[in-house]
Amino acid sequence: MAERILVTSALPYANGPIHLGHAVEYIQTDIYVRFLRSCGKDVVYFCADDTHGTPIELNAAKHGLKPEEFIARFQDEHQKDFHDLDVRFDSFHSTNSPENRHYAELIYGRLKEKGDIERKDVEQAYCEKDRRFLPDRFIKGTCPNCKSPDQYGDVCEKCGKAYSPTDLIEPRCALCGTPPVRKSSAHLFFKLSKHADFLQALLRKPGFLHPGLATQLQGFFEKGLADWDISRDGPYFGFAIPGETDKYFYVWLDAPIGYIATTEKWAKETGKAKSALDYWEKDSGARIVHFIGKDIVYFHALFWPAVLDVAGLHVPSEIKVHGHLTVNGEKMSKSRGTMIPVRDYLNQLDPSYLRYFYAANLGAGVEDLDLNLKDFRLRVNGELVNNVGNLANRALSLLAGPLGGKLAPGRAEGPGRALVESVLARVGEVREAFEKLEYRNAIRVITDIASAANAFVQAQAPWALVKKDAEAARADLSDAADVVYLLGALLAPVTPRLSEKLFAQLGASPLTFQALEGAKYPLLDRSRPIGTPEPLLPRLEEERVNAILSLPAGGAPAPAAEAKKAEGGKEKKVEKKPAEAAPVTQATEGAGAGEASAEIEYADFAKVVLKSGKVLAAEKVPKADKLLKLTVDVGEATGPRTIVSGIAEAFAPESLVGRNVVVVANLKPRSLKGISSRGMLLTAGPGGKDLSLLDPGNVPPGSDVK
Repeated sequence: MAERILVTSALPYANGPIHLGHAVEYIQTDIYVRFLRSCGKDVVYFCADDTHGTPIELNAAKHGLKPEEFIARFQDEHQKDFHDLDVRFDSFHSTNSPENRHYAELIYGRLKEKGDIERKDVEQAYCEKDRRFLPDRFIKGTCPNCKSPDQYGDVCEKCGKAYSPTDLIEPRCALCGTPPVRKSSAHLFFKLSKHADFLQALLRKPGFLHPGLATQLQGFFEKGLADWDISRDGPYFGFAIPGETDKYFYVWLDAPIGYIATTEKWAKETGKAKSALDYWEKDSGARIVHFIGKDIVYFHALFWPAVLDVAGLHVPSEIKVHGHLTVNGEKMSKSRGTMIPVRDYLNQLDPSYLRYFYAANLGAGVEDLDLNLKDFRLRVNGELVNNVGNLANRALSLLAGPLGGKLAPGRAEGPGRALVESVLARVGEVREAFEKLEYRNAIRVITDIASAANAFVQAQAPWALVKKDAEAARADLSDAADVVYLLGALLAPVTPRLSEKLFAQLGASPLTFQALEGAKYPLLDRSRPIGTPEPLLPRLEEERVNAILSLPAGGAPAPAAEAKKAEGGKEKKVEKKPAEAAPVTQATEGAGAGEASAEIEYADFAKVVLKSGKVLAAEKVPKADKLLKLTVDVGEATGPRTIVSGIAEAFAPESLVGRNVVVVANLKPRSLKGISSRGMLLTAGPGGKDLSLLDPGNVPPGSDVK
C-alpha cells in the first residue's frame, strides 16, 4: 500500500487579513504538496481558521458583532486570498466547528482518564467592574522586563519576553482601564512535566525537527517542563469543558486539534477515508507533516506531541519550520506600512512573481527571508521573465510563425540532443532539492537549465537559419521546445499557472516528476503541432512593485511616524531631509562605493574590461559586517574567481547564488580581510541597504559587457 501523507500549515488567526509574512508558509507548503503530487504521492493538504480566544472576543465587540459573525467574515476572506495565491488546500475548515468540539472533548477525556489532568488554584487579575478574570490580552500594563508601557498580559511586543499577567507593572483592565485586584480561581493543567523522557526521545528522532531547534528546546528541559494551563474562566469565546462550570478550553488546546477536525470534515465530504482516525490513529501508518513558523515551535514540538501521545493518537512525523519575513530589511510593521495584506499585493501583481521569489530564497533552515522590493523586481525579471520566459518566447514564436507550428523529429545526434540529455540528467538535483525543502537550490538548477538552452539558441541563431535551412532551424527550435517542456514540469510546484501556460502553448499534456523518472529524448510528441505562443509574464515595473507599499518610483518605506510627541504633549514635527541624489552606477568592492569624480578620457574607460559572471557561492566574511565572499564564474578556463564585495547590507548570501552579475575583470587583485579579491561587481544605488546588482541579461559567463 502506498504511503499516505497528510500535510498541514499553521492555522491563521481569524482576527485580520492574511499578509505577505503569512504567505511565506502557505506558499512553502503548497510547493511541497504540489511536488509530492507530481511525484505520484498520495498526499492531502489541510488547514483551518483558528477562531477562539480573547483577541477574537475583543475585536468582535469593538465591531459590534458576535464572535461567530466576526470570524465568518475572515474565513471567506482568507479562503479567497489563498485561492488567488494559487494555494490549494484539500480542505479548509474552522476550529469553531462540531468536528473540532468532538475531538477536543475526546482528547480531553482521554487525558483525564490517563490521570494527566490536574486541578490547581491560580491567582489571577480580576476586574471588579467588568466582573471577569483578566487573562492574557484582557489586561495591559508595563513590561516587567524592559519597562515598555502599554503591553498585554502574555508577552511584550517590544522585547519579546513572555510572562504571566500578574507580573505586569501597574496593570489595568484592557476593557475599562480599571486597576484589577487579585483573585484565586481553579484551573486545569495538562501534566506536561511527566513526559520529558518521551519528548527528549522524539527530539532526537532523525527528521522530526531541525537539529538546531531541537537543541534550543533543551532549555525547557534544563529548567524543568512546566505543566500547561489548558483552561480559561468565562466569559470566553471557545468550547466549554465537559463536567466543569464556567470553564473553557484554552485556545492552544483546541487550535491544533483543528488539523484533526479538518481531516474529519474532508473524510465526510469526500468519502476518501472513514474518519480522521484513518490518518490520526497512533498506528495508522500515515506520515503527518506540519509546516509552522519559528515562533510556535514550543507548542508543536513539545505540548502538541505529548497531548497526542497520551490520547493514543498519531504524533507528527516531521515538523518543518521557517523563519519570518522582513520587507526591505525591516521587521514587518503596520506603522511603517510593511505589514502588507496579500490582497494589496494581488491587486497589483500576479502571484507567480511572489511564489518564485520566495522559492528562490527559501532553504530548509529557519533563517528569515527579506522581501527587498528592488531585489524582488530585478531577480524576477532577470530569471523568470528574461531567462525562462525569453526562452519560451524565442523558441515557440519562431516555431509557430515561419515554421507553421510543426516540430521536427528527434535527432540521432547533435548539439540539440546533447542539450536535452544534459538537462534531463539534472532533474535528480531538482527532485532532491524539493524533497529537502532546499527550494533555492532547485531554482538555481532550473535557471541554469534555462540559461543553457538560451545559450544554445543564441549559438544556433535559428532566426537567421530559418530562411536558409528551415528544417535545420526547426530541429534546433524543437530541441529548445523540449527544454521549455521540461522547465514547465520543474517549475509547476512553484509557479503552477505559468507552467499551465507553457503546456498549453506547447500543445502538450502536463509533464510530471513521476513521468520524468524514465523520460528520454525527445520529450515532446514531435508529431503533434504546438499551440499558440504568447508572452508568459510581463516584466515587473518599478511603479507597480512600489505600489504594494504605496511608494513612488525609487521610494523607500516611510518612517514609523511623521511626527513625534514632545514631552509637553505637543507634536514635534520631524525635519525632512533634502532629497538624496539620484542613484549612480558603481563598482562595489570592500566596504563601498565611489563618488562621481572628474571627467576621464575615452581611452581611460576603454582600459576597463567588463564581463558577465554568475555567482556560484556566497558567504559572509567574518568580522566584516559589509563584506561578502563570492565565488563567481566569469567563463575562464582557470575556474571561477573569488571576489570580496561590500554588498552584505543589501543582500543575504543565499539570495545571490545563481545571480548574473557584471564584473570588472581586469582589476589588480587586492587583499581584503586576508582574502585575495579578483574583481569588482557593478551595482546601482546610494549604498548600504539600497543597492541593486546590475544584470547583464541571459548571456553565458565571460561574455563581454559593453
